[in-house]
Amino acid sequence: MPTSTSRYGRRTVSSAALGLLLVGVAATPALAESTRSKQWFLDAMQAESMWKTSTGKGITVAVIDTGVDPNNPDLNGRVLKGKDFAPSSRAGDEHTDYNGHGTGMAGLIAGTGAYSGGNGAFGLAPDAKILPVRMPGPGDISPFEVNARLSQAVRYAADAGAQVINISLTAGNDSQQVTSAVKYALGKGSLIFAGVGNSGDKGNPVQYPAATPGVVGVGAVGKDLHKTEFSEYGQQVDISAPGDEMVHACGGKTGLCESHGTSDATAIASASAALIWSKHPDWTNNQVLRVMLNTIGAPTDGEKRNDSIGYGIVRPRIALKTPGDPGPAGKYPLPDYPVAASKSPSTKPSKGAQAPDDSSSAAPAAASKGDDSNTPLWVGIGVGALVVAGAATAVAVTRSRRRAAASQASPPPYPPAQPPYQGQPYGATQFTSPQPYAPPSGDNRHNPNQGR
Repeated sequence: MPTSTSRYGRRTVSSAALGLLLVGVAATPALAESTRSKQWFLDAMQAESMWKTSTGKGITVAVIDTGVDPNNPDLNGRVLKGKDFAPSSRAGDEHTDYNGHGTGMAGLIAGTGAYSGGNGAFGLAPDAKILPVRMPGPGDISPFEVNARLSQAVRYAADAGAQVINISLTAGNDSQQVTSAVKYALGKGSLIFAGVGNSGDKGNPVQYPAATPGVVGVGAVGKDLHKTEFSEYGQQVDISAPGDEMVHACGGKTGLCESHGTSDATAIASASAALIWSKHPDWTNNQVLRVMLNTIGAPTDGEKRNDSIGYGIVRPRIALKTPGDPGPAGKYPLPDYPVAASKSPSTKPSKGAQAPDDSSSAAPAAASKGDDSNTPLWVGIGVGALVVAGAATAVAVTRSRRRAAASQASPPPYPPAQPPYQGQPYGATQFTSPQPYAPPSGDNRHNPNQGR
């Protein structure tokens, strides 16, 4: 972030029996440093090195969320015309972000850093395009309509040509409508990512659609590359990505937020896929995912996969540098998708890496002849509600995943992290003097003048 700016906002949305749930976030004011210097995840993933090879150009990422504001300078020229699935009672359209969360996810994916003369926030795939697909907000529709709208949104995104579909929210329960829509989207060549939810320290309920077969379920890790306390765990977790203390463009007056949640991690996973796909436009969705799995930073416990971070932490830099064999074009690489799944993932994650730390020079494991699978969505506000999973606004995450056993898993032995907050952008942009981060308090809306 700009050294002279304090634009971060922090907000938190609690789980409520309304609408869609956002999957976890928190935002805070900036220190006397540039915006870019606060984006630790870009350094950990060696973004500048990757951008010499790929910036996500030519790839469209559908953001099924609260809408995306195309007027944020960091998203100028990146937001396409999309579709609004909110009822007419909800003002605006897909370019009207009623919560700020959708803009935050878009910022993590495709932010250009253009704000304030180049002192804005970058996304991991700054040349990717964003297809905004707005979902209903809390109280807009009945719980019984949520999955129907979500399935329509997924089908629309696939029909509109989005290679990657980002769902940082959850509908709370399983649905044949959504399962059918996921299958349809995979058949159209799309790759779907969804946040597993932010209630890992609060009951760890399995959330959908991240637990839906064919959706890649994404968990969150912090700066220490361990699972965060809030990130949910279980068999629904396929992969993990950075999702704590994430600085990015967002909706609201300040235009910049810091947040945390599996929403944020999902956006990073989606952007990682965009980088790889842009480099290899002739690959299928299955091949892109397989290479992501082949080059992942595996769990440090020696297991190929565990319930805390799944198969490991995404490492797109390794995927771009030494992708290995992408494997069969028509076989889904994750084991939870019954139509096109093998008995085990087609990749053997490289060992020793626990997060997106690309310092490892080990070559990715060669793709096997098997297959794999994934999951995505909003984490939401109550039964039948969609919840946002982590950007400028945070929401409690509840999801039911592929196997009932997921909810019975024991908590991972990772060090505790911050509880999930939902980011509320600060009321006014300030450029005069730098402000320290503010601690969470009350409803998690913070005064940017408070220290931390």
